[in-house]
Amino acid sequence: MRRSPLFWLMLSGLSYVGLFLTWIWGAWSGGLDVAETCTLLRGQKFDDAYRAEHWREPSQAFPLHNKCNASYDLVPAWINPALVLFFAVAVGSLLVAVWTTVVRVRRFWRGRRDRQLTANGVAGHGTRS
Repeated sequence: MRRSPLFWLMLSGLSYVGLFLTWIWGAWSGGLDVAETCTLLRGQKFDDAYRAEHWREPSQAFPLHNKCNASYDLVPAWINPALVLFFAVAVGSLLVAVWTTVVRVRRFWRGRRDRQLTANGVAGHGTRS
């Protein structure tokens, strides 16, 4: 089934929105006070030594991690795979939108040229000069 470039562009845009919302969900999964979130809301031991040793993990853009200790991550397990999936769909559909636009423009100009050649009395189908 053929889809228009607008369909692929809209799919790409929706995927970027999904990517952004999923990233926000993962980035803010620990809340503002991680120690309080770990102990009070999740019932996990907050390990200061582990957090001091892995201080860069919570601030990196990808993969998202915000660990209470070595074995418990506040970021849900589905976040990072969903980010990869949304990114792949967004980029792939954007490439397909560009490709289908190029194909449609080429067909338009080729049809216009053929109509002009036919109007001028030249048998233009299949011949190239």
